[in-house]
Amino acid sequence: MNGKPVTRGFTIVVAGKGGTGKTLVSALLVRDQRRHGPVLAIDADPDSNLPEALGVAAGPTVGELRERITAYKTRRTETLAETASQRFERTVMESLVEADDFDLLVMGRGEGEGCYCAVNHILRGIIDSQACRYPTVVIDSEAGLEHISRRTARDMDVMLVVTDPTARGMSTARRVSDLARELKVNFDHLFVLVNKVTESTRPIMEECAREKGLKLLGFLPFDPGVAENDARGRPVWELPEEGLVMRAAAGLFAEMDRIREEKLVRSIAGR
Repeated sequence: MNGKPVTRGFTIVVAGKGGTGKTLVSALLVRDQRRHGPVLAIDADPDSNLPEALGVAAGPTVGELRERITAYKTRRTETLAETASQRFERTVMESLVEADDFDLLVMGRGEGEGCYCAVNHILRGIIDSQACRYPTVVIDSEAGLEHISRRTARDMDVMLVVTDPTARGMSTARRVSDLARELKVNFDHLFVLVNKVTESTRPIMEECAREKGLKLLGFLPFDPGVAENDARGRPVWELPEEGLVMRAAAGLFAEMDRIREEKLVRSIAGR
């Protein structure tokens, strides 16, 4: 399923440390945002866990295809009548995994083990060129702060920082917010979502967020059903709607609809 041309998609970047539930939240957002039409999901984390969370088999990554094209160009003797933009578009389309109501791009790595610079550059191009084709774009970003320091996630509607219910996690969220401000990264909204909370940790995290000046989207509770689902390698589609996390997510993501509506109103007013 290829996305149909629309105005620039509503773009959500999900950030956070590894192990906080960042990919789970990304998959839940894809599941939820299908209500607005086809979603482009981008797995920009080199660990590439989003395909499993969405229950699809990933094909060649964008990074792998880029390296194949580069290797071919160095070996060829004839002139290939293909522009750089055409090669870029072909790389993207060959990497696209098409599902019923979402498409998935897995960025992967490039230019040798441990290097992610070229793939991040391609990611910026994909966001610029493909976001207009989908009502919603959800990006599961790499762990840590590198995606912000390289400014590959600029000009997004929402950055959602996922953290575990710890003081260290909230400190990381504060650093993400500070770095985004220092680099003048243009997010309309930056929220923190605290995952795996319990009745005892929730008030502690609320106080911690107030002290650090962080805007909370809300909380996802610790849910044994999610832990079992992950242990069995099952996708988010198999989580029961009546489960603790699914019920909490439905309420939290309603805020995304409000922000989307605000964006639409501004867009109409600006015409």
